[in-house]
Amino acid sequence: MAKSSSPISGVAERYAGSLYELAAQAKQVESVEADLAGVETMIAESADLARLIKSPVFSAEDQQKAITAIADKAGIKGLVGNFLRVVAQNRRLFAVPAMIAAFRRIAAEARGETSAEVTSAHALTAAQETELKAALKQVAGKDVAFAVTVDPSLLGGLVVKLGSRQIDTSLKTKLNSLKLALKEVG
Repeated sequence: MAKSSSPISGVAERYAGSLYELAAQAKQVESVEADLAGVETMIAESADLARLIKSPVFSAEDQQKAITAIADKAGIKGLVGNFLRVVAQNRRLFAVPAMIAAFRRIAAEARGETSAEVTSAHALTAAQETELKAALKQVAGKDVAFAVTVDPSLLGGLVVKLGSRQIDTSLKTKLNSLKLALKEVG
């Protein structure tokens, strides 16, 4: 998989790699992954938290105090709690979403899995996730770990990014294709 040359991806890879090494040494990779998923959900559900991590207006001290309070209230302790505090102290909160994605990718590779990004119009049921995992395993030839994000603008279907491949079965894309085809006819 090609690595991006953006500064954010470089920072994210380094921090995620360090966190993975610590988690592997402590045999806590799964619990760290679960805690990071919780952090990712909190960021997605809170506009204030998203603004805190993205805005350069907040001082390092303010970010560190806020992250400490949020982690304590959410029960995020241990490696992930300390990790978030260090990231805030180093003024790298803006890269936390990329760090989470990089950690997930590193952990999946270590387990012999490949990772995929799945965007769905609606939340997937457990049965749908199991079926999707089986289908992706057939395509990739090995186990696939994936994170599902919901984007209602897709209207229906899925967009799956697996390595350099993208499979787009969304209704939005099909309607846009039909719209273009009709413009060419008329």
